[in-house]
Amino acid sequence: MRSPTVPVASTPTARPPVTTSRLRPGVGPLTFGRLKWVSFTHSCIYTALLVCAFALAKPEPLTFVLGMSHGLLWIAMSLTCIVCVRLRVVPLKLAVAVAVLGGIGPFFGSYEFVREQRRASAGESIADRRPVRAEETPSADGVEMGAAETS
Repeated sequence: MRSPTVPVASTPTARPPVTTSRLRPGVGPLTFGRLKWVSFTHSCIYTALLVCAFALAKPEPLTFVLGMSHGLLWIAMSLTCIVCVRLRVVPLKLAVAVAVLGGIGPFFGSYEFVREQRRASAGESIADRRPVRAEETPSADGVEMGAAETS
């Protein structure tokens, strides 16, 4: 007796790696520049927390407020960066630095934002790009829609 044939599910094709040139300028309020500045703000809050906790003998409630701010910002930045990787606003390496290493110190994420911006500045700047609106998308012939010249 022959065994029945089982259909083999086709494996989905692997996505090519996300490179700087394939990143989007932003989706709605989620832009590279805004995430970068939130990361810098988070690093400043964390620095203030370290100073309060170790140099100023843990003044309360300031240490509590700064610690809570750091924790909530880390959670928010982690979730936001994961979403931004899916939306191709930031590369995976940057999101890993924010989500995994950001709990230890948000300086890793801020450093990766600076590195990514410098890497992109060789070609095109990520931070200066703005979200593309539907009326600004180029058509197949290379002329921007809604910006046709009349002679």
